[in-house]
Amino acid sequence: MRELESNSSIRLRQKRNASELPHFFRSVFESHALEQITFVCIGTDRSTGDALGPLLGTALELRGFTQVVGTLAHPCDATNLEARLRGIPADHIVIAIDACLGQPAMVGHYLVSKQPLQPAESVGGRLPAVGHYSIAAVVNVSGPKPYWTLQMTSLYKVMQMAQQIEYAIEAGLSPL
Repeated sequence: MRELESNSSIRLRQKRNASELPHFFRSVFESHALEQITFVCIGTDRSTGDALGPLLGTALELRGFTQVVGTLAHPCDATNLEARLRGIPADHIVIAIDACLGQPAMVGHYLVSKQPLQPAESVGGRLPAVGHYSIAAVVNVSGPKPYWTLQMTSLYKVMQMAQQIEYAIEAGLSPL
């Protein structure tokens, strides 16, 4: 899928379902040492639709991943994103993961890219681009009231999608 960005550059994002995510992670892990990868899990626990990042970050920490920014205890959100990014070592490869809103046919799918993502873009926010690689999980339909939509998003759907990403990361680390 191609999206036109505000600066008129074209960014390639590929629509993937959960079963296709391990391949994406495997390609990243084959190119970079795990010790030099930081997962930036963006979002807040104060909005069900935006809780995907902190849920995933917490799950990754519980699995033993040490380079995780953004958990339920310490979210990485609009209020602290820039400060949290400054704490990542310059030589690390960042995989940015965030929830987003999209077209009805996209809900439940993932937009993966070998480029940064733009946090808060679907709600009209202006935050710095994040990541060398990115995954945007489409948790609900985009509409005229994006903050309300995120508040009304199914927590079950968000938790399910966070779990699918967690499993895909684990599967991406496993040999074929």
